[in-house]
Amino acid sequence: MPVINRFAEMLPEISAWRRDIHAHPELRFEEHRTAAFVAAKLEEFGCDEVLTGFGGTGVVGVINGKSGTAGKTIGFRADMDALPIQEATGLPHASTIPGKMHACGHDGHTSMLLGAAKYLAETRNFDGRIVVAFQPAEEGGGGARAMIEAGLMDRWAIEEIYGMHNMPGIAVGEFAVRTGPQMASPDKFEITVRGTGGHGAMPHKGVDTTLVAAQIVVALQSIVSRNIDPMDRVVVSVCGFRTETATYNVIPDSAKLLGTVRTFDPNVQQQVRARIDALATATALGYGAVAEVTHISGPPPLVNHAREADLAAEVAEVIAGVAHRDLDPIMAGEDFSEMLLERPGAYLFIGNGDSADLHNPHYEFNDEVIPVGCSWFVTMAERRLSLA
Repeated sequence: MPVINRFAEMLPEISAWRRDIHAHPELRFEEHRTAAFVAAKLEEFGCDEVLTGFGGTGVVGVINGKSGTAGKTIGFRADMDALPIQEATGLPHASTIPGKMHACGHDGHTSMLLGAAKYLAETRNFDGRIVVAFQPAEEGGGGARAMIEAGLMDRWAIEEIYGMHNMPGIAVGEFAVRTGPQMASPDKFEITVRGTGGHGAMPHKGVDTTLVAAQIVVALQSIVSRNIDPMDRVVVSVCGFRTETATYNVIPDSAKLLGTVRTFDPNVQQQVRARIDALATATALGYGAVAEVTHISGPPPLVNHAREADLAAEVAEVIAGVAHRDLDPIMAGEDFSEMLLERPGAYLFIGNGDSADLHNPHYEFNDEVIPVGCSWFVTMAERRLSLA
């Protein structure tokens, strides 16, 4: 069974939903318009239950099959939030909100799951129950955990759960999924350097926090190259450098570094944290400054369950003919990992073709992906909850 023909017919409609969401991006836990849009569609489709405000700004739809003799429930999840990025695509449906953009394809994920929900509500060609969860705040806001704590898994006795994310660089119509660890744990850190500010022409009278912070940035690069086993997958990146001045001749009293750590092993995670603490404080001390380090834990690594990853890949092969099972783990993070701690399931990538990278101001979700993604959700539902 290839891509379901019905979704080729529905593509203009689903694309219109996607572009509407894209033009009105909302950040984590601010997805009020998007949630209202999703809930209205689910009501229009005739879902048996539609709940809003679930785990903050989340939306849940429930679709009962033609038969319920199996008593089984499968969950599908899509994320809804945007990013604090200024869009640079210049497209007709580009973001209308300055400084906010769907640069990760959550508009596409939401629209594909909506398309699948419409089809499933029309056909109900399955035995059991489907729960579609539209999650807020995937981008560092803890939206998955919020939905879990609101009762997502227990209220409907979800037994398996699946998610999907587009991936630039994978051909449109192809999938990728692996058994076991697939995505890293994304921690954050902040380092505040405190010294003595003053005139840029007289640096000897103060303690230059900009210089100290710059030396810390360089020192942190030694962690992966010299402290961690080369066989372990680790990333340490400083992504923000802020000072309290915005002029040419003032040395600031303080400077702040913002960064991320990506790991798969909790022991390595703790080792990296200890080295950040030691390098930051010792480097600052050597220059007569003080460094304060704060670590902010992210979700755990995303680990696919073996049976469910195989099932997801089998359906992907049926739909697209290609499911790359030898995918290397990537260092990006994803809080769907929280849901996989609660229930068996899997998370797979769907090709976005030759597009700009995720989190890039030129990124655009490829609407050609929509029929393929919708078909995967529907086929997965009908196979896991077969009427036969």
